Amino acid sequence: MFEAVTQNSMTGVSDRDFVAEFLFVCSMTAVHLSKWAEDLIIYSSTEFGYVTIDDAFSTGSSLMPQKKNPDGLELIRGKTGRISGHLVGFLMVLKGLPSTYNKDFQEDKEAIFDAHDTLTALLKIAKGNLETLEVHESACASGLSPEMLATDVAYYLVRKGMPFRDAHCAAGKLVALAERNNVPMHQVSIQEAKSITNIFDEDLANVWNYEHAVEQYSATGGTSKKTVEAQIQALRKWLSS
Repeated sequence: MFEAVTQNSMTGVSDRDFVAEFLFVCSMTAVHLSKWAEDLIIYSSTEFGYVTIDDAFSTGSSLMPQKKNPDGLELIRGKTGRISGHLVGFLMVLKGLPSTYNKDFQEDKEAIFDAHDTLTALLKIAKGNLETLEVHESACASGLSPEMLATDVAYYLVRKGMPFRDAHCAAGKLVALAERNNVPMHQVSIQEAKSITNIFDEDLANVWNYEHAVEQYSATGGTSKKTVEAQIQALRKWLSS
């Protein structure tokens, strides 16, 4: 089924742009899945412990009884190269062909079908991992540190009238002061902070609220809960359209 009559006969017999475009979309989708899978692999490690991957998508080690391998996520990561390989391979088929039908075009079938089937499998594995993923909020919270809010210290000063260039410098000095005193940033006294700039005041304590740090960015694309939920709803609307 075609949407319309092809306007150019040469295009009708020799164009395979749609194949390359399909393979690119498959490849780019797989790359995003691969990055997501890598994040979860890292977060599920002993060093982080932010999440636990369900046994249905993991395997044990052939040697170490205590080891749990995130096989499903690793296969998402690995098979992304296979899909991207189809894209690059088919582009090389198109490279240098004369402007007419060529038997070389038969190479598109294997690339299309395998990329489609592989990506479909990866999406199913990703969906299953996400639906069964166990998130450890306390472990995530333990990974937070006041130093993450150094930029917010700069914004605090900007809101009080300091140019951002100067505010950035002052926040950096506060970081250095905390390091010299071997304490977290939020434990630097106001008296010490004022040695950097008198703009620092008791309300600096409000900066060290992680939830507030996230919620304050409410512009489009921001990190506040309301903004993120709006992004999710917009994507759901786009998917259903």
